Amino acid sequence: MMEEIARVVANGNSGWVVVEVEMKSACNHCESGDSCGTSAVSKAFSPKVQRFSIQSDRQFVKGERLKLGLPESVILKAATLVYILPLIGLFIGAFSANQIGSLIGSASELLSISGALVGSFCFWAVGKKAAKRLEAQAQPVIIKSLGKPIEIAN
Repeated sequence: MMEEIARVVANGNSGWVVVEVEMKSACNHCESGDSCGTSAVSKAFSPKVQRFSIQSDRQFVKGERLKLGLPESVILKAATLVYILPLIGLFIGAFSANQIGSLIGSASELLSISGALVGSFCFWAVGKKAAKRLEAQAQPVIIKSLGKPIEIAN
């Protein structure tokens, strides 16, 4: 199970708690630091926090830290749908367009490239839709409460 620390933002009366998770980037962990172009792009375009609701039978205090868990199988399935399906679509589209091109006797290379792009895009759209459906079904669970962070007075 993948675990992440979240902060309680609001507590709903209907059995839902709103939490906020700080998004972490793989950047800023190497020696390059500020001289890396990828790091600059990551800082500029990546969202800093993600906010969502989790169903809970307990009441939590605003600012309380929670340890959340999500099964790895959900993440692996979503990654497969979004990354592998477009690759399969690329091959199927290129092969199909190549076969059609050889039947009609036209420029099969240009037709193959076009078919690969169309197939890849179509399979990507199907994978993205299926991944969103999978994401909606897979809710993180609250593993435990970590309490409120310690505040240091000056």
